[in-house]
Amino acid sequence: MKKKNFFLLIVYLFNTKVVFGAEEGMPQLNPEYWAAQTFWLILIFSLLYLIIWKVFLPKIIDSVENRKSKIVNDLNEAQKLKENAEKKLKEYEKIIEETKKTAKKIIEENKKNLTNDIKNKNQELNKTIEKELLAAEKEINDLKNNSITSINKIAVEISSDIIKQIVGTEINMSNVSAIVQEISKKKLENNL
Repeated sequence: MKKKNFFLLIVYLFNTKVVFGAEEGMPQLNPEYWAAQTFWLILIFSLLYLIIWKVFLPKIIDSVENRKSKIVNDLNEAQKLKENAEKKLKEYEKIIEETKKTAKKIIEENKKNLTNDIKNKNQELNKTIEKELLAAEKEINDLKNNSITSINKIAVEISSDIIKQIVGTEINMSNVSAIVQEISKKKLENNL
């Protein structure tokens, strides 16, 4: 029924001169045409409102909602990535700390081992040097004793030859040997 009345109203308005305006002057200023102008104004703006409301506004709302949901999803994903990155950073720092501790322990153990090795090598070297010194001292003492004995023999021979040449007779070697040994003992005691 409403549709029928509306249709009749539109037909009536098209059939009257009021709808098309007057032939004289500006119809917008003529109060006789204001009803028709108001009708068309309401009709056009109502249609425009309905088109915007039913066609364009849902598309705009969907677009805004899609953008909003995308932004929210992106923010959530960014937050997850940030948390994951912070977690990885903490793990990385923990690994670095553990590695530093391990390296420090290894360095300390190596220092201790090196120090012990150096001490052991030092002790071995000192023992070797002591053995060598003792052997050298023994050799020197042996050489000294042998040289004193050799010197004493040479001295006895030379002394007996000199005495034989001076006196012209041979003397007893044991007497010369005893005298040379006594003189060498005195000299050794004086040197020490």
